[in-house]
Amino acid sequence: MTDLLTDRIKDDMKAAMKGGDKARLGVIRLILAALKQVEVDERITLDNERVILILDKMLKQRRESIRQFSDAGRHDLVAIEEAEVLVIQDFLPKALAESEIDAMIKEAISESGAESVKDMGKVMGLLKAKMQGRADMSIVSTKIKAALAG
Repeated sequence: MTDLLTDRIKDDMKAAMKGGDKARLGVIRLILAALKQVEVDERITLDNERVILILDKMLKQRRESIRQFSDAGRHDLVAIEEAEVLVIQDFLPKALAESEIDAMIKEAISESGAESVKDMGKVMGLLKAKMQGRADMSIVSTKIKAALAG
């Protein structure tokens, strides 16, 4: 696997530096710092799958911040977080459409033989790897509950 996501992120950082895009550059540096932190802490070299997990976690943190800032009426901070979300999403796989998510949930429910909300873990287990970085897993979780309850 020669097409590493970390290489693409570093190339993007160079392009942002050359282009003078300070906002994008700042977010990319945050991403690279988060990746480096995991590599140093765990003494590993990250593969694309792990990079996507880290980016997804960063996205989740930004979404939570947006919600909190919005509730507090801090729209200036909401705008900053939303801009960071857009940069982070650039490095994640293409987001799944609503219909694709629904179809995958339906398939996972039948594949796992899930019959009630108690079986939700089985369904999430099948979907998590396929959807990581491509869908908001809290929304997916809500959809699964609704499908299993209905």
